[in-house]
Amino acid sequence: MSDGTTPDNTIGNKAGIEKSVVALVPARNEAQRIVATITAILSIPQVKRVVVIDDNSKDDTAQLAVDAGARVIRSTRRVGKGFALEHAAKQSEDAEILLLLDADLGKTAEQATLLLEPVINGKADMNIARFPKPTGKAGFGLVKKLARFEIRRAGGQDEDFQAPLSGQRAVTFECLTAIRPFMRGYGAEVALTVRALRAGYRIQEVDTTMSHNATGRNLRGFIHRGKQFRDVVSAIIALNFKKQRKDS
Repeated sequence: MSDGTTPDNTIGNKAGIEKSVVALVPARNEAQRIVATITAILSIPQVKRVVVIDDNSKDDTAQLAVDAGARVIRSTRRVGKGFALEHAAKQSEDAEILLLLDADLGKTAEQATLLLEPVINGKADMNIARFPKPTGKAGFGLVKKLARFEIRRAGGQDEDFQAPLSGQRAVTFECLTAIRPFMRGYGAEVALTVRALRAGYRIQEVDTTMSHNATGRNLRGFIHRGKQFRDVVSAIIALNFKKQRKDS
């Protein structure tokens, strides 16, 4: 991966802002929504910088992100969400809080303010966004149930963790450093939650009206959920293997 040539979009500290926030946005072929997403994130006063990690997009995602004011890290080969976030996190040591946001949120990314408030106020170490219930037919919930089962085993309660696969999170740099590295693909979010619970960090969820390009009960949706299932199972196996080694 290499940094884009455009200077960082760094906003100077403003009066009353006590926490430095950096937003990390993994993206692949998101030309239709990336500008709206970045614009919405930059409208949040606490955000110091938006870093878009372009995962070898075949469209104009990277250039559009630069033009919208983001710092762009380009990958010359497809590496996946987890690796992309790991690479960006290593370069964000100036942040006290990191926002992890998907590139297809569009204007609804401005609701990241709801994620930030409890973390900035010291009431949570990680805050996760809940999305509204889909209006159309979605998946069958198998991957979500599997993820919630593992979170429950780590000490979480079902009523507190309704969005185990949500990639929209605010997390303190201290917490994220303790629970990294990011796992591959769609297992990244489950691993973050499980590791944070095991380490005793405080996690909350918050209701939002965020929206993105959700998949339905079609071929594309089933392929997507198949990859999710594969990555979540792999993450759970790895998490438990490492825990057994640590406990032994």
